[in-house]
Amino acid sequence: MLVSFKKKIYNHNIKFEKGIEKMIDKARELALKTLYKIDKEQAYSNIALNDEIKQNRTKLNEKDIGLISELVYGVTTWKLTIDEIIKKYSKIKLKKISPWIINILRMGTYQIIFLDKIPKSAAVNESVNLAKRYGHSSSSNFVNAILRKVEKNDYEELYKIENDVERISKTTSMPEWIVEELIGNYGKCKAEEICKNSNLKSKIAIRINTLKTTENELIKVLEEKKIIYNKTEYDNFLILEKVKNIENMQEFKEGYFTIQDISAGQTAKILNPQPGEYVLDACSAPGGKTTYMAELMRNNGKIDAWDIHEHRTKLVEKNAKRLGINIIDTKVKDATVYDENLNEKYDKILLDVPCLGIGVIKRKPDIKWQRKKEDVEEITKIQKQILNNCSKYLKKGGRITPAAAALGTILRIKPVLQIQGEKLDQFAKARTISQAKTLMIDAISKDIETRFGGNPEDVRLAIAHTNNLEAAEAFRDEVNAVFPNHDIYIDHLSLSVSCHIGPGALALACSKNI
Repeated sequence: MLVSFKKKIYNHNIKFEKGIEKMIDKARELALKTLYKIDKEQAYSNIALNDEIKQNRTKLNEKDIGLISELVYGVTTWKLTIDEIIKKYSKIKLKKISPWIINILRMGTYQIIFLDKIPKSAAVNESVNLAKRYGHSSSSNFVNAILRKVEKNDYEELYKIENDVERISKTTSMPEWIVEELIGNYGKCKAEEICKNSNLKSKIAIRINTLKTTENELIKVLEEKKIIYNKTEYDNFLILEKVKNIENMQEFKEGYFTIQDISAGQTAKILNPQPGEYVLDACSAPGGKTTYMAELMRNNGKIDAWDIHEHRTKLVEKNAKRLGINIIDTKVKDATVYDENLNEKYDKILLDVPCLGIGVIKRKPDIKWQRKKEDVEEITKIQKQILNNCSKYLKKGGRITPAAAALGTILRIKPVLQIQGEKLDQFAKARTISQAKTLMIDAISKDIETRFGGNPEDVRLAIAHTNNLEAAEAFRDEVNAVFPNHDIYIDHLSLSVSCHIGPGALALACSKNI
């Protein structure tokens, strides 16, 4: 039963230790409370989970914490698929079911379908006990009846849905509007792959605090603690595997490292802040990029860190204190409100403007349930206002990244950027698309002449775009007119670049044949 279904969801089977069925009800109860907060209070899954664990730490062992985390993240990740299964057996519409009871049903269904090491009887019985505590007199019977049916059936029909958007949505637990956008940008097969991958557990990336230690020194500590790690191609970033409660490690508490996605860290690296500079992080909380800039500046200079909420600026302060950083000045400030006193004040500005957060669904699955398609337009307006304001705060000759390309939309200028290695810089500005394309072709011609030996046949040409295939194909004709007899490859810009540049971008690249 359910073998085929499980195989298709990447064998999402959690290998719990023997005896997990004897887990006390406290773990499931705390998981339920966390899920309730995520649903009703729109709390972030990671913050709500950590709060519950911290408040009850003395009552929990490591197995408890493992089960709580698994249930919270598992249910949140697979909520749409789970609800589809519950819907099959419930005569009551899900919207009319108590938030406590629906989350009990979700937890029970998740355990039955996804967690083989938990006996199905235990999943049902513990769910019934919770229903007795958090529902009315008939709630336990209702929960028992549905979960018994869940236990006895499979769900192959979900994979037989003819409509691609609906099928991908229900089998990967992804909102239909996101699936539609992905199919529009990448095609059906790639979109489905992205949706499946978003449900896989992400590995933990850490950034070594070079103000307090070195990579080699921290690696020695990890090896002593028998923590599995992998080096990366990025300086001072490691990937950890099979590590639990990382924030309880003494080395974390003392600020020898912090948790940060590699892609997020590279934003600060690209900006390249230097010791002694005056830098602005206009949307700073919780402070990962802010503190990384301070480290790159060797804790020498000044960083203004803004956020619109005081409790979020406190997070920046807390992280800075733990890491031994004292050059960050936090302020509760709305970056959408223009402040003429700041004109041409900063050497560099980092803008990680508010966004939908779709790129971090793997770590924060609640995001996909909190975002709506209508949010895109509103968030875009906010982004433009922040960019418009902050562009005026930059000193002449200063640098703003990674949003330099987006400035063109605001200022009606078409920025031409160049990427060499890991560095993204503004190359030129154009008033029209036609002028921008001419600048790119001329720049490539010059590179061929000065960097690649002067023979066009020795180089490969490629065009990249963001959701702009028709324009890319037209651009290819223009490039072919200058470089005849070249087979010019066309592809999408990378996600990391596209997310900041936005739709409609065109790029021309050359590389030497080897």
